[in-house]
Amino acid sequence: MLIADALVMTCGEAGLGLLPGGAVLVEDARIAWVGPTADAPAGAGPRVEAEGRLLTPGLVDAHAHPIFGGERAAEFAQRAQGCSYQEIAARGGGILSTVRATREASDEMLLAGARARLSRAVAHGTTTMEAKTGYALSVDGELRLLALLGRLGPPTLRPSLLGAHAVPPEIPRADYVAACAGPMLDGAAGAAAVDVFCDEGAFTLEEARTILTAAKARGFAVRAHAGQFADLGAAGLVASLGGLSADHLEHVSEEQALAMAAAGTIATLLPGACVQLRLPPPPVVRLRAAGCRFALGTDLNPGSSMSESLPLQMWLATTHLGLTVEEAWLAVTRDAARAAGRPEAGRLLAGAPADLVLWDATDYR
Repeated sequence: MLIADALVMTCGEAGLGLLPGGAVLVEDARIAWVGPTADAPAGAGPRVEAEGRLLTPGLVDAHAHPIFGGERAAEFAQRAQGCSYQEIAARGGGILSTVRATREASDEMLLAGARARLSRAVAHGTTTMEAKTGYALSVDGELRLLALLGRLGPPTLRPSLLGAHAVPPEIPRADYVAACAGPMLDGAAGAAAVDVFCDEGAFTLEEARTILTAAKARGFAVRAHAGQFADLGAAGLVASLGGLSADHLEHVSEEQALAMAAAGTIATLLPGACVQLRLPPPPVVRLRAAGCRFALGTDLNPGSSMSESLPLQMWLATTHLGLTVEEAWLAVTRDAARAAGRPEAGRLLAGAPADLVLWDATDYR
């Protein structure tokens, strides 16, 4: 098809790359041509008249937890009354609450819940999603979730193995770290990346180093939940390993920001969780000055950011975190695609996947 007379946002290396009166030709699920509507190839097949509306790459969710059992509505009410994330976790809530529900759920229940969430994500414009395991906390359980992610889509999923999301209470800590760095990786052929929650109350920097170093040695891309509650140095660790992204980053030093920029490690911000947990915003000015590129994720999860909407995260990122409109768009397209490990997505350029969103808007702002 030919989509004609659109405000085309190409998201190439030069920035948003806005093309008023532009057109995009799609052939065989790829973008075949982009340019002025007046120069469009003849005989291009069905023609869609955009009438000046905004045409962008499909949105890329750079951080999501779409597969889990149960719900944590009671915890939302507790936080609204002033309880902290750590206080709720100490009472048996938090991640371990969802782990119990996920372990008890059948494959069919987990798939049905995930499909409903992914359907809502697509309705909000998401066509690529980085999708984590992390709610089984055993070798067999995490590999089960990884296999279930392989049965899901659209959107196109880039699965991350997040066995190191929390330490299960029934397994000695050192034994579980060894499992995450060994047998779990050995069976994780379906994972595109390996993730570790390195933070206060989660995994230490040395534990994260053990797991991520082992993952990289096996050929996995690496990423981390870093600096949400305290700066343990996880962002710098990911940068030293050439990782895809360091995520959350409410707390990150200038030194680590510079290391991330030099390594091409994306700073993935999660405003939904930041705002809901009433955390200080990430140091966007510091990250920007260091030369970091930003991505945004919904952090879709049952506890701290139960949302499938990337446009909501774009709004929060600009109103609460201090991103510019241009940065927010690139953070859900070109740079989010890099963070998600699907760099060919997130752009409207010849040869890229034909993942597109036509918006009922004529102004990208």
